[in-house]
Parts: sequence; structure tokens; C-alpha cells
Amino acid sequence: MFQSFAETARPEQGPPRLARLRQAMAERGLDGWLVPRADAHQGEYVAPCDDRLAWLTGFTGSAGLCAVLAGTAALFVDGRYRVQARAQVDTGHVTPVDFPQMKPGPWLAAALPEGGTVGFDPWLFTPEQIAEIEEALPGTIRLRPGPDLIGSIWPDRPAPPRGPIRPWPEDLAGARHAEKRARLAEGLRQAGARAAVITLCDSLAWLLNIRGSDIPRNPVPQGFAILHDDGQVALFTEPAKLDEAARAHLGEEVALAAPADFGPALDALDGPVQLDRKSVPLWVVHRLEAAGVAHVWGEDPCILPKARKTPAEIAATRRAHLRDGAAVCEFLAWFDAQSPGTLTEIDVVRKLEGCRADTGQLLDISFDTIAGSGPNGALPHYRVTEASNRTLQAGDLLVLDSGGQYIDGTTDITRTLPVGTPGAEERAAFTRVLQGMIAISRLRFPRGLAGRDLDALARYPLWLADMDYGHGTGHGVGVYACVHEGPQRLSRLSEVPLAPGMILSNEPGYYREGAFGIRIENLIVLREAAPLKGGDGATQLDFETLTHVPIDRRLIAPEVLTRAERAWLDAYHATCRDKIGPLLSAPARLWMDHATRPL
Repeated sequence: MFQSFAETARPEQGPPRLARLRQAMAERGLDGWLVPRADAHQGEYVAPCDDRLAWLTGFTGSAGLCAVLAGTAALFVDGRYRVQARAQVDTGHVTPVDFPQMKPGPWLAAALPEGGTVGFDPWLFTPEQIAEIEEALPGTIRLRPGPDLIGSIWPDRPAPPRGPIRPWPEDLAGARHAEKRARLAEGLRQAGARAAVITLCDSLAWLLNIRGSDIPRNPVPQGFAILHDDGQVALFTEPAKLDEAARAHLGEEVALAAPADFGPALDALDGPVQLDRKSVPLWVVHRLEAAGVAHVWGEDPCILPKARKTPAEIAATRRAHLRDGAAVCEFLAWFDAQSPGTLTEIDVVRKLEGCRADTGQLLDISFDTIAGSGPNGALPHYRVTEASNRTLQAGDLLVLDSGGQYIDGTTDITRTLPVGTPGAEERAAFTRVLQGMIAISRLRFPRGLAGRDLDALARYPLWLADMDYGHGTGHGVGVYACVHEGPQRLSRLSEVPLAPGMILSNEPGYYREGAFGIRIENLIVLREAAPLKGGDGATQLDFETLTHVPIDRRLIAPEVLTRAERAWLDAYHATCRDKIGPLLSAPARLWMDHATRPL
């Protein structure tokens, strides 16, 4: 099993750890300390040794920040985690705060009316993040960078990861890393930069056609890189991670050094050096400034090329999704044969992982499976543990969000399943979520639009019933890389223009606290839309659906769907039957034939 069900943090651990942090703050003359869920690479995912926020507070979500003052502490979490945060932290010592309705800067300004000094680790914050906080602070409050206080009070901190680095096949990537380096170097020269600093682990993996195992569930290596304007790269990572095959793959134009050499290498650069305000640690900015090396702001040069998948990457991920779809359908056929009251959430997770493992090609799961039944389904990022494990009862809905990592692709799929006979209220809500998911699936739109322009289409059916969901409609996805990959999103916050080759999730939902949750998710890839007869001839984009797994018909109120929505669903189910059916066992094929009957 890849997934563990152990409790990784408990609320009662928080108060004594907060007391030790406050003692460390007082010894350094600090009135506060900021603890984000972040590491020096500034990606979304962190290794266990860098999960400071969970260690300090008990909160295990993938995004958040704790502001600790002498007499109070606030945990800032967004809509995905509000219920989870209240359950995981000792609310007598840590107060969950709704973000972005309240942000750290204004909160600090109100909590420190007489002023003070708030410390932070500059490795764990970007220039953009610190600038936003400082803009909201009065002159009497200042932020002071300093060494990692959490590390100084964490006695049993896990060791840093040392996962091996492996070449990723060129035929899957669609381009040699020398071609990528040369293309990005040309962009640096055009921008007038001599070099660029790259800290995001998935950017390193994409640029050099390598994969690693430093971050759980995400096959990326930790490291830093300097890309020079001649296409050469200096890679700073633990030498023990690289065997002879990896070194040969990287070649002579990729210089290898230990992480400790990163700072001196920055000192020796000729500027200007391009830095991404959104992803470079502030420590890097301070180091360059201290050395007198000029820098300019610019986007991580890997971000957009990485997001726009090559034809080879898209072909590879199609194959992975067919394999994964067959595994999920084998699971669903088994699930439907079980009786209410006989399965727990952990049983579900184990069986689904087993079905993926039976493909013989599963390398890891792409994130810990979300298997939330009944009220647990109302937690969008619920993770079942031995303590929270619940038996599935008649009338429950099960939100099952899962994915696999294969050498040729990363998958992410959510299906909501009824346990026994679903209620009318649940069917009505499910149908509205389905209508939003179909709206995105059927969409064609002009070039230049961003996720913020599309997000409302998925919410409109829910808004008509005074319903909504507190997360974005979709996130970017990598190819045998991170299951959350930027910069593209389907979100009211995303301003990145959508472009062909970008892979996104399409996952509207609805969550009723204490009762049930609903989410339906397919992965989709952007492409140029076929021209329409009689149209103006403008280039438009649409989506190809990558996920082919039936949507549970028992939860649909078909009379609510429009004719076009019914036609889309029937066509989608026919495609599932045609593409996945031949890959299934005989019992699962019978299940598929039944599950994909026309409405």
C-alpha cells in the first residue's frame, strides 16, 4: 500500500509546541513569527521534514499560514479547509481564520496595535508574499527575516529526502532537455537577462527531463538551478541522488553541485538575473543584493512551456488515462456488488489502490485518496485515518477522489457514489453539479480567455438554487509530475490565458456540512476547436476529455437535464464503453454495459 491511515498530527500536540515557539521568539526579541506551509522550493507540496505548519498546529491541509503572537495565534485557511481546520487544531490556542476574507497583514495590524517585530524565515516566503503583508502594516510593525525557528525547536524532525533522480524518456517528453534549455536561453537573451534562478521542483523536472522521489506522491527532485543565457545549467542537488545513468543523461552542459554551493554561485553571477516574484524565496533576493548582483523580475521561464504539453506528452497521458480508467471501472464494478454497512472508507481506499496496482504499471498514487462518506464527504480534502474511518451506511454518498502516477501520465478523477438508494435532495444537488461539469466539457471559446472567464459557467446551475462550492473549478495537471501544476486554473482568481496543450481538471462540487458532499471530476486538455460552418472563422479552443469512467446514473435526475446535456452524457458514456470496455474483465464489462445505458 502506498497510502497510510495513521494520524500524522493531533490537536493536543499544538499547545506545548506553540509554547516552545513563543519562548524562542522571546529569546530573539520577536513579538510574532509566521509559519507557512512551504519549503525553500516554494511549490505546493512539501517533504515531511518541511511540514512545519502541521507539526506546529495539527492542520494537515495543503495550504495555510499560522501567525503566532505572544498571546494569540491565527491559522489562515481558505474555503477548502475551514471545516478541517476546526477539527484538527486546538481552537483554544489556535483560531482558524477565513482566507482571503481576512489576510495576515490586516490581522497583524489589528492584533499588534502598539507595534512590534514579526519574524519569518526568508527561505519560506516569496517577495510577493512579504510585500503583500508589509503593504497592510502600519509603520510601527516591521517584518524581520531570520533563521528557521521551527527547525530549532523540532527535536525529532525527519531527515531531508534523498530520493534518486532518474531520466524521463525523451519519447514521452517530446523534446530533449538540450532543446528546452536552448529555447529558454533565447528567451532570456531577448529579455536582457544573463541568467534565471529556478527553484520549483516540477520546473527542474520538466527542464531537464528528470524525475525524482523527494516529495510524497509527486515524482520530482528537490534542488535549485541557475539557467544561463547560453543554455547551460547549474543544478544544485544532493550528489548521492545521481547515479551514472542520470549523470550521463544530463551531460556536460549541466554542471552538478551540492545545495551548499548555491549561495556562492549566486554571488558569482553577472547580472541581471531573472527572478520570479511568485516562486523565488526571498532569501535568494537578499543574497543577490548583498553580493551586488542586479536582478529583474520575470516569470519562471519553465512555467508556460511546461504547461503547454507536447503532442508526445498528450499521447502518453491518453494511454495512462485509459489504463487508469479501466482500473477505476474494475473497482466500481466491485463496489456496486457490495452491500451497505459492509465497507469502511479504508476498505474503499485499499481496494481502489489494489485495482490500480493490478495494472502492473502503477508507480505511486498521485495524492492520498479522498474517500469521504456521509458527513466526511463534506470535507473537500478529507483524508481517512484509523481514527476517522467510517462505515458506509445506506443512504450515504461517497466522494471518491483519487489518482495514479504512471511513467506516461498522472491521473486525477472524482466520482460520487450512492450507498443504497440516494435521496431526492442529493439527486437534485448532484444533477446541478453534473450540469456545471457538462457546461465546461462542451465549451468552446475564443483564444485569450483565462480561467476566471470560464469558472462561473460551472457554478451557474448551482447558483440558480443558492448553492456554491468553496474551491476552484479546476487546476492544472502534469504528465508523470505534480497532480497540481500551474499556472493555469479554472478559477475566478486565474488570469493566465488558456492555451492548447494545457491539461486541467473539471471538478465542480457541492458540500453540505455535517451531511454530504458531491464532486464530479474529469481531466481535460485544451486544443484548437474545429471550425464551424457558417461561423466567422475566428480561432477558438475547446476541450478533449481524457477521463473515461461512467458517471453514476442513479444520482441523476434526468428530467432536469436539457436535451443537449443528455446527448453529451449519452455520447460520453458510449465513448467510455468503447474505449474502456475492451480492457475490462468479463464481470466489469457487464457492469460497464449497464452503467453506460443511454438516459
